[in-house]
Order: sequence, then C-alpha cells, then structure tokens
Amino acid sequence: MAHTKSQGKTNQKSNRPGQRRGIKKFGDQKITVGQIIVRQVGSKFHSGEGTKVGKDFTIYAIRPGVVKFFKKLGKSFVSVVKA
Repeated sequence: MAHTKSQGKTNQKSNRPGQRRGIKKFGDQKITVGQIIVRQVGSKFHSGEGTKVGKDFTIYAIRPGVVKFFKKLGKSFVSVVKA
C-alpha cells in the first residue's frame, strides 16, 4: 500500500542542466572562423559584418578578427572587424 497520495506529474520532474546561453566572446577579443560569439533565444543581438546567424539564433564568426558590439537604430549588433 502506498504511503503517499498519487501526485501525478509533479513528482516526476527531473532536474535538467542549463543550456549555457549568453555571450561567449566579449568586445575587443580576438576570434577565429567558426567560433561562437553569442548563444541566445530570439534575436536580442543581430548579426553584423563578419558574422552569421544559425537556426537557433546563435551568432558565429565567418572571418577572423576582433569582436565589436554596437547599437544602430535602437538594435544591438555584433560584428567581426579585421585586427
């Protein structure tokens, strides 16, 4: 015989690890091709020169250089400029 009343799904939740989102390379840091700059949900940061956006809104470098963050018309952009 069970000692606790049936709780359904509430007792079956597993503790899942975080997804490690956020800024991976900050401004003025050197970067190589393919390195991830930002992991995000939605487009909080937009892609500028030298960067591309993956299908999960990850921004990554397509050329080597230095990371630059800037704002344009109220939107935040990330770009990679030559060192």
